[in-house]
Amino acid sequence: MQKISPFLWFDGNAEEAVNFYASIFPNAKIGEILRSSKAGPGPEGNVLTVSFELEGLQFTALNGGSQFRFTEAVSFTVSCNDQAEVDYYWDCLSEDGEPRQCGWVKDRFGLFWQITPVRLIELMNDPDPDIAARVATTMMSMDKFDIAGIERAAKGI
Repeated sequence: MQKISPFLWFDGNAEEAVNFYASIFPNAKIGEILRSSKAGPGPEGNVLTVSFELEGLQFTALNGGSQFRFTEAVSFTVSCNDQAEVDYYWDCLSEDGEPRQCGWVKDRFGLFWQITPVRLIELMNDPDPDIAARVATTMMSMDKFDIAGIERAAKGI
């Protein structure tokens, strides 16, 4: 068992959210569903929590109510090896959600994701400060990342 894991607060749609995420990530597992008892909280039988795993990371989804919302202060980065992965995760997670600048997506449940090509991070850490600067400038102008465009910026094209 993972020592520390994300605990995500949803407004009555935790099970729907977990099913959505499990349909996107190929290495996903839905675990135990805890339901409210006669003593509560909430009506007996309602889903209280759902445990799940995405790409080896364990999560718990809670039906906590409407008093709290997700913000950009907490997001999940999806590291992508190629443009096909960037396109896939961007398209899936932004469906009925809200694409944002610099590879960010707010999904339909309000959770924030960063769809990030591994190559972007490599080039942002290039020892040549001019390459890193060109890549950073290009990155800031993109919503969904275009790896070919990032590579052109690195080359000064």
